[in-house]
Amino acid sequence: MATPSYKIDCAGNLDRGIWDSYVRNHPDASLFHRFGWREIIHGTYGHATYYLMAFDKEPDAVPRSAEEASRSVESILGVLPLVHLKHGIFGNCLVSLPFVDSGGILASCRKAEEILLSEAIKIGRATGASRIELRHERPLVSCNELSAFSSETSQEPLQIATRSDKVRMLLNLPDSSEMLMKSFKSKLRSQIAKPLKEGLTSRTGGVELLEDFYKVFLVNMRDLGSPVHSIKLMRHVLSEFSESSKIIVIYKAKEAVAAALVVGFEKMLRNPWASSLRKYASLSPNMLLYLRVLEYACDNGYRVFDFGRSSAGEGTYKFKEQWGAVPTPLYWHYIFLDGKLPNLEGSEKERFEKATRYWQKLPLVITRVIGPSIRKHISL
Repeated sequence: MATPSYKIDCAGNLDRGIWDSYVRNHPDASLFHRFGWREIIHGTYGHATYYLMAFDKEPDAVPRSAEEASRSVESILGVLPLVHLKHGIFGNCLVSLPFVDSGGILASCRKAEEILLSEAIKIGRATGASRIELRHERPLVSCNELSAFSSETSQEPLQIATRSDKVRMLLNLPDSSEMLMKSFKSKLRSQIAKPLKEGLTSRTGGVELLEDFYKVFLVNMRDLGSPVHSIKLMRHVLSEFSESSKIIVIYKAKEAVAAALVVGFEKMLRNPWASSLRKYASLSPNMLLYLRVLEYACDNGYRVFDFGRSSAGEGTYKFKEQWGAVPTPLYWHYIFLDGKLPNLEGSEKERFEKATRYWQKLPLVITRVIGPSIRKHISL
């Protein structure tokens, strides 16, 4: 039997259907593998993207019309979404995917995985990138195997590292919001009751709540010392995933005091962005916010809620843990094409510690205007 000829192609708009079909049928796929993120990130920030597909045969060599674009999903053996971030200060890298918790390679076999990884390295060298980041929810391969593979396929030595200190906090959900409340311990129920007694209210909707969401998000990011994302990013998410995305906002009278943007994929609801105003922390708006988020998840058929990324032992970790969420490691693989292995744990924090303190003192009008032009280059 002849050995299959594996080939790589870059997906275009006509490939959205077969890309998403492959993703939906892959057991390790996540929300962040969906093709829509290509449009969201490029449409918001203009970053170049390389959405790689591995096939078991040569892709069509001639331009394809819309009618001829039906390359069979059965012929796809793997996909890898890559985004190119390039800036004189923040660096030159390929990330799968920036701004979110995961992404990385989806493959049907080890050979396809290796071919996609090899192609990523080629693109990295061609673009002058210093590193590639592959954010996986399961380890791609062991560090030793990845190192051995890269040394065989690269012209220059590579440095390989994996971070698994960050975790996702996952909560298995009951069948209904009524069962959800019954599952909570009495201490948690009393914490949830507090914002209700204080008269806080909630709304669940779509793009009509985006401005209220962003007002809270803008203040919270400034207070954390972090440049804020453009509101266009969230607007594009709500547009691309209109059937599975919602905004939930908590109000004190008419003022938004906490908000979350959630997006679903298959049976999991994820929470890419959530914020609350510190000056109202005594009213516990976050407790009501997450109650409404979890109620929405239960009543709309989701079986798992992903609270998002945390570091073990930190405040956000403990907050999520009290709801019953269980930590699951993230595996962020780094391939350093320049042969330099930095201190992944502390280099970025130390580099921007002073900038963070200055940012916290800026007026909101300034952070809203200049924040997105900085944030677009920070992959976290």
